[in-house]
Amino acid sequence: MKYGILGDIHANLSALQTALDQMDRAQVDAVLSVGDVVGYGAAPKECIDLLREVGAIVVKGNHDAACTGELDDRHFNAYARAAVKWTRDTLTLKEIHWLVELPMTATLEHCQVSHGTLYRPELFDYIMSTTDADPSLDIMERPVCFVGHSHVPITLMRLREEPDRTAYTLDDDIDVGEARASLVNVGSVGQPRDEDPRTAYAIYDTDAARVQVLRSEYDIELEAHRIRDAGLPTVLADRLFLGV
Repeated sequence: MKYGILGDIHANLSALQTALDQMDRAQVDAVLSVGDVVGYGAAPKECIDLLREVGAIVVKGNHDAACTGELDDRHFNAYARAAVKWTRDTLTLKEIHWLVELPMTATLEHCQVSHGTLYRPELFDYIMSTTDADPSLDIMERPVCFVGHSHVPITLMRLREEPDRTAYTLDDDIDVGEARASLVNVGSVGQPRDEDPRTAYAIYDTDAARVQVLRSEYDIELEAHRIRDAGLPTVLADRLFLGV
């Protein structure tokens, strides 16, 4: 089985299409999304339509919840709040309903998916350290769980030879067969924050017990133009070129 995993998309249509094209070339069997389909970018409807078209399995991110009114956006920064308001005004009731119906987590045959943490996913906590990862690693029902939220790729794992210690790696080619449990942050499709502006996504080959976090160039200028034309804060366009 081969899965394609999408990190935070954030309404970036060009990046999403690029990632999906690469997954198509890799002949993935299923497409998964760790959530935050909308927010920041200016193509929320188009991204929702594309995910539905490919039959992606999608979980709910904090920006998805904020744009439906399920999550209070007062703790968001001013740019994120502006994007939430714009997105709410742009989406149809049908699209809002689709976001509302997204589950907080998904459990598949070979892996699980959540946005921030698998443990209490409704809190949308960040996993920034091994300590942050431990509660989720403790309750995993599958050997691999994919998350996003921080927009920075990292894998935290419990190795078979040291099951009581949580280790981490920044490698982009991960042998998950060596681990009893692996929590993989696949980065961000539409708004990377690791100073690499290329779109980020992952391929999980269950037969090889291997996860690859991949990067591809996409048309950043087109997405930046789309954001500016929509009247969204220009900083949301400018940051795409920097990967921050």
